[in-house]
Amino acid sequence: MTGPLVPFREIVLKVHSRCDLACDHCYIYEHADQSWRTRPKAISDEAITWTALRLAEHAKNHALPSVSVILHGGEPLLAGPARLRRVCEELTRALDGIAELDLRIHTNGLQLSPRYLDLFAEFDLRVGISLDGDRDANDRHRRFADGRTSHPLVLRAVELLRQERYRHLYLGLLCTVDVANDPVAVYDALAELEPPRIDFLLPHATWDQPPARPDGSPTAYADWLLTVFDRWDSRGRTVPVRLFESVFSTLSGGPSLTESLGLAPTDLVVVETDGALEQVDSLKSAYEGAAATGFDVLRHSFDEVASHPGVRARQLGLASVGDTCRDCPVVRSCGGGLYTHRYRSPDGFDNTSVYCADLEALVRGIEHRIGGELVPLAVTEPGALLADDQDVTRMLSGTLTGELPDRLGDDAVAVWEDAWELLLALDESGDVLDRLWGHPYTRVWLADTLAAVREERPDAPALLHRLPARLAAALVRDGSGPEVRVPCDDGTLRLPAVGDLTLGATGAVSVLPDGDGFLVTARDRPALRIPLDPAEAARVPGWRAVRTIGGRDGVPALRLDDLDPYRDCYDTPAADRLGDDAVAVWDRLLADAWPLLLRAAPRQAAEAAGCLGTLTPLAGPPAGRVPGPRTTAAAAEPGYGGLGLPRPSSPEELAAGLLRGLRHGKLRALTRVGNVHAQDGQWRHP
Repeated sequence: MTGPLVPFREIVLKVHSRCDLACDHCYIYEHADQSWRTRPKAISDEAITWTALRLAEHAKNHALPSVSVILHGGEPLLAGPARLRRVCEELTRALDGIAELDLRIHTNGLQLSPRYLDLFAEFDLRVGISLDGDRDANDRHRRFADGRTSHPLVLRAVELLRQERYRHLYLGLLCTVDVANDPVAVYDALAELEPPRIDFLLPHATWDQPPARPDGSPTAYADWLLTVFDRWDSRGRTVPVRLFESVFSTLSGGPSLTESLGLAPTDLVVVETDGALEQVDSLKSAYEGAAATGFDVLRHSFDEVASHPGVRARQLGLASVGDTCRDCPVVRSCGGGLYTHRYRSPDGFDNTSVYCADLEALVRGIEHRIGGELVPLAVTEPGALLADDQDVTRMLSGTLTGELPDRLGDDAVAVWEDAWELLLALDESGDVLDRLWGHPYTRVWLADTLAAVREERPDAPALLHRLPARLAAALVRDGSGPEVRVPCDDGTLRLPAVGDLTLGATGAVSVLPDGDGFLVTARDRPALRIPLDPAEAARVPGWRAVRTIGGRDGVPALRLDDLDPYRDCYDTPAADRLGDDAVAVWDRLLADAWPLLLRAAPRQAAEAAGCLGTLTPLAGPPAGRVPGPRTTAAAAEPGYGGLGLPRPSSPEELAAGLLRGLRHGKLRALTRVGNVHAQDGQWRHP
């Protein structure tokens, strides 16, 4: 086996090997492996001590922040309060200062009493109860050896856990599925007990001992679970159900939340009452000795068990399943099913799950029911995509702030930090910062600046000095805000999306928004007011404005940005500063192209009107192609809402270019804000 060792984060500790019920579906007593007969009833002091020491050693070696220990059986409460206290004390003492300890116990609840719960409260040990539903369902399997019902005693245990003083210990209910039971009655009975979580478990079975299918249906278990799903969904999903939430997670590209589904590597080991270290308990359903490793806590470390071939076989993700599973479109959700359920003699576990048809039907059934929920809002709502894309830019600025080294020089860092403090103070004024993060070339500048800082380039300080100018530009566009000190290292004040002003001298200037204009104050000079009205601003010496086209007769207003130093980020060079006549041509083309776009693609036109804000003239790409970003690095792409195009020869060409460019830009933005690709290529959606 190749690949790094996966440390154990979950330990199942068998504290008692016998049970006070005679459940006929129990994988410990009723299936192939009968090793419980030769084991001590209760765990020994020596096994407790060595388990605690081995676990602490393992957690320390792998720097695990936390580990879970599940007290199990048989019936663990048969170990008695004194022995359970010893277990809790030893584990707590050994892991103190090394890792957080998450203690749990899985019980049938028959022995549960305030005496136990007071002990559990002392160690914050949470309790999961096995219950198969209402009385009829529970009595089908969970009876005493003489046939008596256990249901009233289990309900009594649950009611104890629901008391205010113990409710924080209530972990949830575990229900083994039996398709002979009424799924709605089972769910309602469980939900009525207000569990923090419900775990529905498929009964352990193999190809040699397949599960019961009373009506012969190959999807009987999926049908049963989907009926529960529909009931759960109609009731508002008030109780978390791990099985369903795991499918939700994997369908959305996330991790599995249960060992029985998904491709996550196993990180669980079992310690038996005699100290033997074994693989997951469910393997006892396959054949005698299937879970054995030959190791024990008295002589072996957990790392030795983690290297066992049987353990490693369940840590290979997609490589651990056969060709049939790898080619199946739902493998990311089902993971080939529980490893145990794949067993068939004589070829072992290299098979599909005995529940294969059920798992596929379950995943597809849930996907069909919640398909709309799986589509990110950014895909269907252009405004949401715009906001999410701005958040990506915002996070990039935070990354840069966190990586600023002192060696860049006090001045550069101070300029950035002063502007950053002002930015944070303005954070509640969402519109201002939306203008900052929403400008398409802010991201390109941030990516270049971050690269300069990381590579210790000599231009890094000058790039950091540009944050105040971008913040000032956002305030000017907003029409109000505080005065901002802006470094002008090359003698030019550049306000992105607004314009630039040639100063004739270097040094910092103050920029103060003033309604429909702004004041620029340089040292030893009187304040200069620059109006935002294009006609008035044209009379200010040294000022060049970013012009606007459109904005009349239903045509959206677009900034024709031919000034931003970071606009040259497409695989076609940006055009130089346009003359007034060229701007007028762009304006006429847009006025004539927009009605064409409205008629041909009204939905896309509405999206463009809401999202497209900046159009950058390019020198001209090969005919019939929309220029893309110069680099494939997502951080260096222009933000959503910016588009670079060469000047078209006709309104029809501009309408087509706007449509294609917007779709390409949207796809790039979607790949930035979320994963639209399956990692293993298995998903196939129409």
